Amino acid sequence: MNLKFKKPSKETQMAMSKVASGDDNQDYHSLAEGKLANITDHRYAKLLNSGNSSILAAMNSIDGAILIPDQGAWNGFKQIANFLNKDLITVKTNKGLIDLDELNESILSSSENNIIDLDDENNKSALFLTSFAAYTAEQDLKAICDFVHKNNILVVEDASGAIGDYENRLSNGSYSDIIIGSTGSPKIVNVEDGGFITTNNNSVFEKSKLLLKANKASNITACGIYNELDFAKDNLKKTVDACLYLKEAIEEKTSFNVFHKDKRGINVILETEDPKSLSYKLRQEFVLDSHGMITKCPNYNRLKENAVALEIKNLDIECLSQDNLDEIIKTLKCFDN
Repeated sequence: MNLKFKKPSKETQMAMSKVASGDDNQDYHSLAEGKLANITDHRYAKLLNSGNSSILAAMNSIDGAILIPDQGAWNGFKQIANFLNKDLITVKTNKGLIDLDELNESILSSSENNIIDLDDENNKSALFLTSFAAYTAEQDLKAICDFVHKNNILVVEDASGAIGDYENRLSNGSYSDIIIGSTGSPKIVNVEDGGFITTNNNSVFEKSKLLLKANKASNITACGIYNELDFAKDNLKKTVDACLYLKEAIEEKTSFNVFHKDKRGINVILETEDPKSLSYKLRQEFVLDSHGMITKCPNYNRLKENAVALEIKNLDIECLSQDNLDEIIKTLKCFDN
């Protein structure tokens, strides 16, 4: 089993190297931003130096409260909301997946307590969530956006794991008001650093103008994003297909229960009574040239369950062969108690 940590494509590495060496003096910011806007179906796009900078810029532009899932999202949502002194509302989920009844309950309760103003157009709150809950289960973005928009609430989608969705259900500006993401390693658009933010509302950029300027991506990163976006759709599809194959095979061939086994995702999360022991054993088996692909749960960024996540998204696309996937299943069977 030959597993390697995800790297930018060779074409992207060569293009970035030319910019770094001074052989290419093209300014790639506007080119990459135009391509991003086209992919997300948004009018405006900006590149930043990290995913957290993108969250900061997006959240700073929100005048009202911030709603986040109770699990399966990103710690940065909470940390940045606290940093900006925003009212923070945690929404109960179905193991990371937004439940519209629970969301409605949170909205009504927050409105009654004057945390959310459902009528003031100048004080809109926003729901921050990731395209894939815990990286393992696709959120129903259309239904979520339809619901919250009726309540005068915005949606900010972290599409780090879903940019270029071939089904056009995620990272779709027709649904989400703001789309943000990281282009660091090992994301779908992987240039080892950087981030982005897109929207149809230019006031988002006006409100965070200083942050966008201070945290602007380098031209090397912009070049990388511009080139790597061409591979996003294929990278995502191959990763999702690999995870769907693994989810089905693990359910059939082992006694492990797989969370959200029928959902699209870019990792696979297994239920286990002893996540500490299993994660340790699997780390010895799955070594990616000094990087890892195992996450122990409970973990807010994944699931608050006794579980272990196999981060298939961390693998280089060339490693997602049938033989390697079958070897992963074979290895899991060795620890199937």
